[in-house]
Amino acid sequence: MEYYVTHFKIITSRELLQASRELLVDAVSDAGYEAFEDTSDGVDAYIQTHLYNPVLTEELISDFPIEGVEITHTSEEVEQQNWNAEYEKEIFSPIRVNDNCIIYDANSSDAAILSVEAPISIAIDQQMAFGNGAHETTKMVVERLLALDLKGKRVLDCGCGTGILSLVAKRCGAQHVTAYDIDEWSVENTRHNAEINDIELVDILLGDVSVLSHVDGFFDIIVANINRNILYDDMPHIVETLNPGGRLILSGFYEEDAAMLIERAAELGLKKECGKVTNNWTMLSFVS
Repeated sequence: MEYYVTHFKIITSRELLQASRELLVDAVSDAGYEAFEDTSDGVDAYIQTHLYNPVLTEELISDFPIEGVEITHTSEEVEQQNWNAEYEKEIFSPIRVNDNCIIYDANSSDAAILSVEAPISIAIDQQMAFGNGAHETTKMVVERLLALDLKGKRVLDCGCGTGILSLVAKRCGAQHVTAYDIDEWSVENTRHNAEINDIELVDILLGDVSVLSHVDGFFDIIVANINRNILYDDMPHIVETLNPGGRLILSGFYEEDAAMLIERAAELGLKKECGKVTNNWTMLSFVS
């Protein structure tokens, strides 16, 4: 799948930069941007080529809620080869979740040592898919999975990215995991990461939520760490595959967006079980 990257430059004081980043990401998510990287003076945002709409992007940032903040932006097509090279040259630091899980870069020179440092260890070769576990949203979902008894459970990973949530679920004893992503790079990266961790993931599907119409059975645990608008729109279809008494774990959105998703979940018969906020990023867990 092909992408554009938009380089947003935020002209403001140092004190307001981070708040401006968060508001900007929240705004342009409505245009279809799905992955973000902080830069020294703003944000780089990635969007699938067929969704790229510079007019809509400009409209979304034209009425910025912080007075005096100016935002400029330029966009370019992301070349697959160059993007892959960028990921290959950056080794991410090991990520520890609680005391029993470590997520580490498969290309690290310390990979052999890190692989036995915790009861649950996951190697990630990030390649071109999004998500190595370092982001607050991924870590919160991993933490929630670690708190649950997944032995013998069926798990669904919506928007699997690198496959990290699927791999953690399997390491925690899940009997079966189904994963899907609209990005073909993510599907291939999930498959690759399953192989290097010697974890069996049979059902890794390419597509959006509509792929669930071809999936047999129901799920005990569903995780979805994706854009708030996609969560809102897809939730009815996702919940249709949830077993009675099952759990839906959501992340990928800001604290101020939680109310709309809690209300949406209530409309679908779900009850909020718990939640967590880290640096304004939010995780919600519901039971059916």
